[in-house]
Amino acid sequence: MSAITVVGVGADGWPGLSAVAREALAAAEVVLGGARQLALLPEQSAESAEAAGTAGTAGAAGAAGVTAERVPWPSPLRPSVPGLLERFAGRRLVVLASGDPMFHGIGRTLLECGVPAESLRVLPHPSSVSLACARLGWPVEETEVVTLVGRPVESLYAALYPGRRLLVLSADASTPARVARVLVERGFGPSRVRVLEQLGGAAEAVREGVAAGWSLPPGDPLNVLAVDCVRDPAVAAEAPRQQLVPGLRDELFESDGQLTKRHVRAATLAALAPAPGELLWDVGGGSGSIGIEWLRAHRSCRAASVERDPVRAERIVRNAAALGVPRLRVVTGAAPGALAGLAAELGRPDAVFVGGGLTVPGVLEACWSALGPGGRLVANTVTLESEALLTQWYRRHGGELVKLSVAHAVPVGGFTGWRQAMPVTQWSVVKGEVSGAGATGADEVGGGAK
Repeated sequence: MSAITVVGVGADGWPGLSAVAREALAAAEVVLGGARQLALLPEQSAESAEAAGTAGTAGAAGAAGVTAERVPWPSPLRPSVPGLLERFAGRRLVVLASGDPMFHGIGRTLLECGVPAESLRVLPHPSSVSLACARLGWPVEETEVVTLVGRPVESLYAALYPGRRLLVLSADASTPARVARVLVERGFGPSRVRVLEQLGGAAEAVREGVAAGWSLPPGDPLNVLAVDCVRDPAVAAEAPRQQLVPGLRDELFESDGQLTKRHVRAATLAALAPAPGELLWDVGGGSGSIGIEWLRAHRSCRAASVERDPVRAERIVRNAAALGVPRLRVVTGAAPGALAGLAAELGRPDAVFVGGGLTVPGVLEACWSALGPGGRLVANTVTLESEALLTQWYRRHGGELVKLSVAHAVPVGGFTGWRQAMPVTQWSVVKGEVSGAGATGADEVGGGAK
């Protein structure tokens, strides 16, 4: 594949480009970009084109203008990328990006569409985040960034904590008002919100207000929001607190009773051991709590929740959005059939949790087969029948078999006593790692386990 040059452009347009970036654009035969970005490039006059031709490459860099064919991205963008790259193969191609192409930009899209990294020459411009932090006096490494470009506004929920500073990448001019509404709804009405428009350009401006009672009209569509998160004291006294570690309070989940309770859930997530970028299959999703807490462990984690009941599946979608992880993939269908094709779509899972349907023929076998070496499987049950099945798998594959018991203090007349919840049997195992009981014979589990 011919090399593709990706040039980051700021709101300051051509004057803000480096000599190297200008040279690449002056030498280009085709320039791909958004309509706004393409409009920032000056046309090359006949005089400057002649001067560039006589001065060589250095002259092209200094020549004020671009003669390349300008091609705006169609909408939707991503499906059109492979065809456009094929169409212009063999020509000197430059792709325009806003700011840093590798920060939520077209550089990543090109890589995800199959362009090899060695075929990309990336010339970044300072990102909107760098420019915003420079204006605000915020250390970049201490500032959380949430993008709402092509993402639901619920993506903001998981970042809202008192005292935090957030930069929100806006989708358009309507984003500030939407974010202000979210802040009020989530109990952060007193938060200060600044709208930084046209950063780095001649029309750069800052407007600000407080989320509660937001009244600023829509402004420039090219904007970044700076939010100083302040919790409403009245709301803070009533609402359940969200924390980073697993074990969110049960009342934060909408549920019909099919919910892995918080203490058992915390132990389950510890056994699943999420790490950045890993994929979980949550089989028998119930209220979706395991998949949701897995995703909250790190922004790059991925999860699919498989639930046979359509009503519960819709509830999982609502819970995921309410807790800031709308990216949870919800599959409506019964395992093991619903698992078919999931690996082809999402990739091989790093971990599988089975919270329901253990005794359904083929469920454990399908989950075990889907895991690669080093993959983790965790299964919970409260029934004797499923416990007997887990014991068989434990004898064959090892791992750890534990019983989790939780009791809550409750009033007993004028005194206090313990109310015991149903004990949960949990089997956890790493595929390929024999521990615990060890392997005692394939016939005990059946030929499907492998």
